[in-house]
Amino acid sequence: MSAQILDGKALAQKIKAQITTQVKGLNRQPGLGTILVGDDPGSVSYVAGKHKDCADVGIASIRIDLPATATESEILQAVNQLNNEANCTGFIVQLPLPHGVDAQKVLTAVDPSKDADGLHPINLGNLVLDSKTITPCTPKAILKLLNEYKIDLSGKSVLIIGRGTTVGRPLSILLSQKPVNATVTLAHTATKNLPALIKSADVVIAAIGKPHFIKSEMIKDGAVVVDVGITRTDAGLLGDVDPAVVSTASFFAPMPGGVGPMTRAMLLSNLLELMEK
Repeated sequence: MSAQILDGKALAQKIKAQITTQVKGLNRQPGLGTILVGDDPGSVSYVAGKHKDCADVGIASIRIDLPATATESEILQAVNQLNNEANCTGFIVQLPLPHGVDAQKVLTAVDPSKDADGLHPINLGNLVLDSKTITPCTPKAILKLLNEYKIDLSGKSVLIIGRGTTVGRPLSILLSQKPVNATVTLAHTATKNLPALIKSADVVIAAIGKPHFIKSEMIKDGAVVVDVGITRTDAGLLGDVDPAVVSTASFFAPMPGGVGPMTRAMLLSNLLELMEK
């Protein structure tokens, strides 16, 4: 068996082409804002990629870069600036923020109607209530990728490893709701018998930041495996899943080329949803 690769890069290009057409038909140009604090290489690269995506599809971008020494008050001032910027349709605060800054306080200060990441408590609350809302980008990307390859999750056993608020927790809610109807287990660092849970799952989604933690022999034959993790190592950027799982899985979303490009595309999609609202 050799798994079919879930090609997030190709799907993202297709979605960006559709967004380009949508933007051309709008009465005004959407604008994406970003707030970057510090010079973490991963964050710098990710934000630069978002602005390149905007340029590719005809979306304006507004960039606020602050030093790592920026105070919480200064970061909140930047949030307020974009809340009140007429040309900013939506924006994101790049995480993680420096030590000592209350990230939740900063995210809560974002105007929910400009929350392009879907991480404001009001938008996350609406997600729990199954009310139409802006969905966090990575969970939305995963669902879109699985749908593209017609992977039916109804009644299937889905194991999500990682309970963070940007991926694991909101994804568990999305997958358990109608019309997806998956049976979801949310595992984490305190989960007992994790190998047994992995072996029994129809779908394994890894978002824990442990390089190549998931091995081929750990998953059952024909399982769907989605790699969300990314860790900077001496060997370069590595995902949570050993690529050798292609010999056991039926479908595999690798890192790189799987969820990552789709997450960036879903940010653009969210921006257009905010504009429609």
